[in-house]
Amino acid sequence: MTITSVPLDAPSATVESGAIATSHVLATAAGEAAYAAGGNAIDAALAAAAALAVVYPHNTALGGDLVALIRTPTGQIHCVNATGVAALSVDVASLRERYVGKLPERGVDSISLPGTVAGWQALRGFGAVLPWAEQFNRAIEYAVDGVPVSPSLATALSAVHHVIEQDAGMVSVFFKDGEPLREGDQLRQPALAISLKSIATNGPDEFYRGDVGQRLVNGLSRLGAPFTQEDFSSYRAEVSSPISVEYQGHEVFTSPPNTQGFILLRVLQQLKAQDIKDPLGCDAGALSRLFAEGNQFREELLADPRYASVDVNQLLTGSKPGGDGSGNVQIPTGDTVGIAAADSGGFAVSLIQSVYFSFGSAVLEPSTGILMQNRGMSFSLDDASPNVIAPGKRPSHTLMPVLVTKKGALRWANATMGGKGQPQIHAQALHRLLAGSTPEETVSSPRWIVGPKAPTDGPETIYLEANLAAEPKAAIGAIGFRVHEVPPLTDWIGHLQVVAVNPAGFTAASDPRSDGSAVVVSRP
Repeated sequence: MTITSVPLDAPSATVESGAIATSHVLATAAGEAAYAAGGNAIDAALAAAAALAVVYPHNTALGGDLVALIRTPTGQIHCVNATGVAALSVDVASLRERYVGKLPERGVDSISLPGTVAGWQALRGFGAVLPWAEQFNRAIEYAVDGVPVSPSLATALSAVHHVIEQDAGMVSVFFKDGEPLREGDQLRQPALAISLKSIATNGPDEFYRGDVGQRLVNGLSRLGAPFTQEDFSSYRAEVSSPISVEYQGHEVFTSPPNTQGFILLRVLQQLKAQDIKDPLGCDAGALSRLFAEGNQFREELLADPRYASVDVNQLLTGSKPGGDGSGNVQIPTGDTVGIAAADSGGFAVSLIQSVYFSFGSAVLEPSTGILMQNRGMSFSLDDASPNVIAPGKRPSHTLMPVLVTKKGALRWANATMGGKGQPQIHAQALHRLLAGSTPEETVSSPRWIVGPKAPTDGPETIYLEANLAAEPKAAIGAIGFRVHEVPPLTDWIGHLQVVAVNPAGFTAASDPRSDGSAVVVSRP
């Protein structure tokens, strides 16, 4: 869905028009309502983010993480890193005894402390104008009244029902008469609605230091998770500067480590250094090799810079690590949401929210209705890895928002799901936009992803959509990687959201691979 707005002529933070694109039509409606209530792009993004935590629970939840970029009317861009941490009391020796080689993909030992709500609080500090409670209006309504199960959610429930049926909390929400909910069934979440109402009324501290947080900690403890009230009460989101590079006359901004944003910037710099001119055409094979190299850097060098030496310059420009990048390979999934928003007052947001794998840890704490992420599985158990698990440490992370400017003016706010494929999706999208494609053409275009999907895949594996043009398909096939074709508009190839800004107005588009929509609003 693509809509173009009236011209942009607001010189100040007064919002006369705005745009938002999300992966679910009801979340876009929540963002649109925030604009209608007098909010700006931050308010719209927050309302959509809260709604997505209700209507898209296979991809995001209150028990997940958030990373966002925010541009303010002064032109400054900030990064909010609300990625969670390992428990302060985590017993690493016990984990090594119980899980030889790698941490589990599901269950309480895959959970890291959720950062999403703290991330919402941090975002508000950059200029939200609506009351805190107002951002939850639609989310609460959706949780109380119920929403139809979307195609993407129904597909996820069918695919992993054997996993989620092992948790009583999950079954209580996502099963009916012993079977997983189907497309069109009503999804009601009364316990989550109560938690949302409490957080809306009492503020973000309710999640980390209030009754909701205490009940969540107690419930997780009964299930065997090591988190305590101290873990929750001590958590804070981190606000920092983004990292960026210049590319084709534009400045491309993304999030710093512990996130994988550096891969996108590294790819762009290598394309420039190697004078690769047609990365989506005859040079698609060369681009694919750069994607594989970026994967290798992530697997071997990315970690929490508060706990390990992480040299951003090395990540961006250094030579390849000595290994083959396969030491900690995990099957990538795309269970994340992206929100892109911008307004005529100069605010813009690229926000990524996630529970990592589909339905995260597959643990839903029943008293609060909160589904927990499985981001903790990203840690290594190897002492030699910079990403080895430690108390209070953040794992290496896939979430990476993107904003693009030209001579200081915003050009695009881009956000996508796609797991470890996110930097690759962003690189392909950026080149299409730079070549003159509209947002709608960009989000609908065929893509490819380099990296393992099936357990038997190695790092030199490529999945490409069958309708990819013949020239790039041939170039990719010529580099000797193992290539698999998937149907056009395959869900896990990414849900890309784009808001474009130019003097003629906004254009916004939502990926047809998702259940989303895009809207541009103007106030009289």
